[in-house]
Amino acid sequence: MELRLNHGNDSFPVDVPGRRRPGIFACCDRPEMKDRILVTGSEGLVGRALSATLEERGNEIVGLDRRGAGSECGDVRDARQARAVVAGCRGIIHLAAVSRVVWAERAPDECRSTNIGGLCCILEVAIEQPERPWVLFASSREVYGQPRRLPATEETPLSPVNVYGRSKVEGERLVEEARAGGLRTATVRLSNVYGSALDHADRVVPAFARAAVEGSAIRIDGAECTFDFTHIDDTVRGMIAVTERLEVGGTLPPIHLLTGTPTTLRDLAAIATTFAGKRLPVVGAPPRPFDVSHFHGDPSRARELLGWAPRVGLRDGFERLVRDLRARFGAIE
Repeated sequence: MELRLNHGNDSFPVDVPGRRRPGIFACCDRPEMKDRILVTGSEGLVGRALSATLEERGNEIVGLDRRGAGSECGDVRDARQARAVVAGCRGIIHLAAVSRVVWAERAPDECRSTNIGGLCCILEVAIEQPERPWVLFASSREVYGQPRRLPATEETPLSPVNVYGRSKVEGERLVEEARAGGLRTATVRLSNVYGSALDHADRVVPAFARAAVEGSAIRIDGAECTFDFTHIDDTVRGMIAVTERLEVGGTLPPIHLLTGTPTTLRDLAAIATTFAGKRLPVVGAPPRPFDVSHFHGDPSRARELLGWAPRVGLRDGFERLVRDLRARFGAIE
């Protein structure tokens, strides 16, 4: 099976160098899996947390990330490396991507090459296997763009407004094509995941949490912009629930994992001020032109199909993050 990349009204095979053309959790309470699972993007926010939880459940985890160590250092666009890590795996969780909207805007070709070409490479290698692994693809709420009606459901039209969102729409199409070719696949759409002290310091939640710890200024790009912030623990729990369905041959439609609660950046800054214990300077700026200005989603499908619901509220999650940052950087309470 040959997966094909769409561009405008044309389609053509994705050219990946080196690729051979192929001829903790209530909703996760079944017995622990003992499988070998590949996690691409294993050094990212979600990848680290998900790998740790899967290992705790008895799985053998294989990582693939350009920031990985030893045999786990690699590029999803390299078919030779992909074949080496996919062999013998029961499942693949594909997180590897140019994973931030701003990075994609600055390097659109790199975004498309990694997010589309890399996914295509992984899918084709999976299809080559004598015993095909299941594949869970991490998409994004960015696929919806700016919905006309909120909260967004999974049936909201896909209308991305930035390079990153468009790459994820194409990724979802490739995954559906692979499913039609016989691969067990599922897609989850993630929404503003936060909760780790190791996250990129300039992402909005860690940036505000760090400001609370340091007592420094907060920069707000669009005070009234709304986001559906989802804690890493809830995200991991939902993704594991999806892998359990894939393990038993279940078929799922795309599912977004989110809280259903909109939060403005102004409100997030107020939470940061609370945990700083003093008033923080605020630097206001207009919204960035490539950002969605208002978003929150309806988590009903995840509840109905997975028995999943968010457990960590934003205030609680933010407090945990502040506490972790203080511990990590030696700040005095």
